[in-house]
Amino acid sequence: MTATELLEFLTAFFRDKLTLRDRHVAAARFVTDYNVNNTYQYVINRDDMHVRWLQDAIADTGGTAEDQPLPESDPGKGKDAQRNVITADRDAAAKFVERWRARVDGLPNARHRSLLRVILGETLEQHRFFEQALAGREDLLGRRADGAGTGDGVMNTRWVE
Repeated sequence: MTATELLEFLTAFFRDKLTLRDRHVAAARFVTDYNVNNTYQYVINRDDMHVRWLQDAIADTGGTAEDQPLPESDPGKGKDAQRNVITADRDAAAKFVERWRARVDGLPNARHRSLLRVILGETLEQHRFFEQALAGREDLLGRRADGAGTGDGVMNTRWVE
């Protein structure tokens, strides 16, 4: 694989991963369940790290990773909206891994292959989180102490200054 081909490969992988990350940010606005929203915040945090790693890998090969606008999303209202975005994110994670796994395994550059395998593994973990959320699990990231509550749900914005 030439340096140009490696750069094209990393850039395509980056675009797909950034699309997933942006979907998660847009979807989290519709996830009102406290435990599931916390899981989305965790997933977004990991996505941010994946994107950063990919940006660094692209820069190391002489390229520039470009941002893209957040997608518009209107999955409906209430519990239906939450279920719709979680289902879409579960399916997108599975498709991402399916699309890239064999290609990553065939990558001759061991450093980049290892990096991309970590990202694929964590994307599979995200897929599992989404499946568990759809199954109604509340202990996605761990369990609270007995009697501890979640208040009245989550705020409608991700960051509060």
